[in-house]
Amino acid sequence: MTMYKCIGCGATLQSEDKTAPGFVPASRLTEEDVICQRCFRLKNYNETPDVMMESGEFMAMLNSIYEKEGIVLKIIDVFDFKGSLIPSFNRIVGNKRVIAVINKIDLLPKSTNMNRVISRAKKMLADEGITANETIAISAIKGHNLDQLLNLVSKEAKGQDIYIVGTTNVGKSTLINKLIEDSTGEKDVITTSNIPGTTLGLIDIPISETQSFIDTPGVVVDSQIAHFISPKDLKVIMPKKEIKPKTFQLNEGQTLFISALARVDFVKGERSSFTVYASDKIKIHRTKTETATDFYGKHYNTLLAPPEIEHPVLILDAETVSFRTTERSDVLISGLTFVSVDEDVQIDVTVPKGVEVSLRPSVFKGV
Repeated sequence: MTMYKCIGCGATLQSEDKTAPGFVPASRLTEEDVICQRCFRLKNYNETPDVMMESGEFMAMLNSIYEKEGIVLKIIDVFDFKGSLIPSFNRIVGNKRVIAVINKIDLLPKSTNMNRVISRAKKMLADEGITANETIAISAIKGHNLDQLLNLVSKEAKGQDIYIVGTTNVGKSTLINKLIEDSTGEKDVITTSNIPGTTLGLIDIPISETQSFIDTPGVVVDSQIAHFISPKDLKVIMPKKEIKPKTFQLNEGQTLFISALARVDFVKGERSSFTVYASDKIKIHRTKTETATDFYGKHYNTLLAPPEIEHPVLILDAETVSFRTTERSDVLISGLTFVSVDEDVQIDVTVPKGVEVSLRPSVFKGV
């Protein structure tokens, strides 16, 4: 029996279960160039129904590329370094050559030192035991450095297939659409969305008789803040344009709330600059640490919204990470913000339980 696949997400088409990947009415099963109901609603109404698919199924799909020939483009969201890491990445790619692609650089202020960004990404990958043969910073949506990336791909692939691998929301489908457009002239081949998990199967897009781009499922990483809020609010907190940093002068004993999803307490140190890099839709509020919890309980869904959340998560279901800086550093809250802080300060960062928080030497200029 011939199995047909959705040209948008790669799922095998079926007409039995509306909640499963690839559903279409039975009358359309054998048509050419069919998109499933999920992709249709995503493309035309910017909405997506829930699809039952376990993360283990995603990993099983990715593991299937282990013994296949080709190279891997590992996509990293510049706004979410840690959330871009994939568990067991080395097991997935085997001995393939890897190009690390840092995407969405258009979101960073133009003054950002891209050499530092690349250096930090290399160190992060090395700390995770991941070897990248090449590393490049790009913007898929703006087309920045795509020519250089295509040259790297040609050099490394040598006619073999190119696998696009990444976590949800790193911009894989946007990138592959741009690469295909530059290579073949075809536009919008792959369904794209801000909603995690758009691609549900391996999508093989031939670019010659012997070579294909292969889009893989976005791996769901629980530490991303995207999985703690609604798809509607996700669109709000994800920056869409160049970030305009906001700087606050804080004294010991003061707190910054970054929407209702994070708080940064200045525990100890001299008066210091705290610079927040986040979507312009996100509210940032400064208050005294001693009254911060009461303030949050009253205003988490008013002064600190959007997003709107079901309960005061930073009180009821949160965890706190403490840092002491030895140099100017960036606090990374996965998928939400960077906060640049001065050297020699002690801070506590509170986030919803499970969200990744990390510290790195700053990639931004001091204020």
